Amino acid sequence: MPVRVVLADDQQLIRTALRMVIADIEDVEVVGEAADGEEAVTRTEELRPDVVVMDIRMPGVDGIEATRRITAGPGESRIVVLTTFDDDDYVYGALRAGASGFLVKDMALDDIIGAIRVVAAGDALIAPSVTRRLIQDFTSARSCEPTRPRRDLTAITEREREVLTLVGTGLSNAEIAERLFISVATAKTYLTRLLSKLDARDRVQLVIIAYEAGLVSVTR
Repeated sequence: MPVRVVLADDQQLIRTALRMVIADIEDVEVVGEAADGEEAVTRTEELRPDVVVMDIRMPGVDGIEATRRITAGPGESRIVVLTTFDDDDYVYGALRAGASGFLVKDMALDDIIGAIRVVAAGDALIAPSVTRRLIQDFTSARSCEPTRPRRDLTAITEREREVLTLVGTGLSNAEIAERLFISVATAKTYLTRLLSKLDARDRVQLVIIAYEAGLVSVTR
């Protein structure tokens, strides 16, 4: 079965470009479109897509609120945020709202399609070129918020804590494996255990947990 996608963006040009590219791909199909956040929520509830490609700055209900509504609902649709990072200070808010991916609009279309597949398969993905900057912005914004209790990590092992720390710095599974002298398969196993033990939706939430637990800090 192909990955079913809803495109949510107030720019018709962006939706058209993505739809045209996806039309030539056998394992991905566009089942609906939305021009704002409210419509994105409605279309997602109606169509139950596997993935929603979500812009952030849209009229009326923005992408962050739409993401929050969709991920809080009973469906299993996953969100990929597609936006212009340099012009948007609220991307981290979308990730905290439950988005499973963050991409920038100047990425190659093939890379965007690949990210849709990754997220549909249950993983999370953040554009490599902006991962660390995104994390820095997240922690900078968090420093302005009231202090929250740190996540209880007593259920995880010391090795799992090491893996969580490396995930928090933005390393891929391959990079984690190289750093800890383990196989990529073993790194994936640790990641799966962390997702289960910490009741995390995906890799993005593990990054947030690592920062909120104080395992990682950013020096600006």
